[in-house]
Amino acid sequence: MVIDAVPGARHHERVTRKTLLRGGWLVTMVPGSEPVRGDLLIDGDRIAAVGRVDDVAGAEVVDARHRIVLPGLIDSHRHLWQSSLRTIACDWTLGEYFARMRGRYGGLFRAEDIGAGTLLGAVEALDSGITTVVDWSHNLHSPEHADAAWEALRAAGGRAVFAYGATNAQALREDVGPHTRDVARLRNGVAADDGARVTLAMAVRGPEFTSIDNCASDWALARELGVPVTVHVGGGLRGTQGGVAELSRHGLLGADTTYVHCNMLSDVELDLIAAAGGRASVSPEVEANMGHGPPATARLRARGIPTGISADVCTNVGGDLFGAMRVAIALQRGSDHAAALARGETLAAVSMRAREVLELATVDGARAIGLGDRIGTLEVGKQADVLLLRTDLANLSPVGDPIAAVVHAAGPQNVESVYVAGRPVKRDGHLVDVDVPAVIARAQASHDHLVRAENSLA
Repeated sequence: MVIDAVPGARHHERVTRKTLLRGGWLVTMVPGSEPVRGDLLIDGDRIAAVGRVDDVAGAEVVDARHRIVLPGLIDSHRHLWQSSLRTIACDWTLGEYFARMRGRYGGLFRAEDIGAGTLLGAVEALDSGITTVVDWSHNLHSPEHADAAWEALRAAGGRAVFAYGATNAQALREDVGPHTRDVARLRNGVAADDGARVTLAMAVRGPEFTSIDNCASDWALARELGVPVTVHVGGGLRGTQGGVAELSRHGLLGADTTYVHCNMLSDVELDLIAAAGGRASVSPEVEANMGHGPPATARLRARGIPTGISADVCTNVGGDLFGAMRVAIALQRGSDHAAALARGETLAAVSMRAREVLELATVDGARAIGLGDRIGTLEVGKQADVLLLRTDLANLSPVGDPIAAVVHAAGPQNVESVYVAGRPVKRDGHLVDVDVPAVIARAQASHDHLVRAENSLA
């Protein structure tokens, strides 16, 4: 029996590969669904059948009996360009991060450093089961820097949204001009196809980092080009100054915008985002470490705002989403338990369930970045971005609840196979068509250059 299937062949697809994942735990993340044992058929770049699937002529059959099969994870906001400086900020506050990453390192990045860091971060993401990443690239000093980032995303082989951001001088407010129109060059060239594996967005500075006139100009440019917007808001004390309300007064809020962090936003401002159909992304691990403020996850979800999760910066935390999910659920539960205890009460049930936090990294993450119609669930017709986790390892076996296993126990070591648009990018625990030692060597050379250059500053 086939529960759901695409009728007929998809002759227009360039990719003709058929892959049948047989007998795995299917965690489809379709709202209302529960994990079941079953099969998944990939035909070209699409999911063709989910459930019990008969043998398919010419299909490669993958034994998934000791695997959890789920949608590829989605990182809704990550600064990949910093990956070559991994862990350098692990003991920095948010203020120290701005002073040192921006004040010292940011201006030292050559185009080749942007490319090296972006490639390393994108490869790391794929290796840990992240099939889609929003690359919040906000250190682009020239068109060459932007091209280096774009090419790295293309070469890595994953799905990505390249969020074209500001220069370091703009981040430091040394340059108070609007966003570069170079983004239009990409939009009219390599980023013209919104259905491609790598697509374009704009990472704008927003009201906490630039004037409202620049905000109006930046949002206007994005809407002129027809690309989505992503913006940092609500991070630390600067996030208490009413920036989102100011955007609302100028008519800039919209359903095309993802609001990142949101920790210190007022309830009124969150209501404004919800009323405008906005989306959000949270980075609980970095936010807790650096001092952005209490997590906004529950407040966002309570308003029906599609919310994704992210690692944010690998200069501060690890680059997989398993750790991010565990921090997110622990922080939320801990906060809610503490509030109840302060009232002299105890909670009768946990305030966030495992499925809810997995939604942040899959179905809701897809909605949060504007790709909910393409990815985020295992459904017929959607892009075949699929993750297989090994359950025959000591940390996941035996499996009682597959969703709980993913959220509370899984790690990158369980990521056996990863498919992006039906193409295997990781198989049997190894990345396909990626020279990992060469990627690391390139990143190491960039790291060494940047550290030497920073040390030489007066």
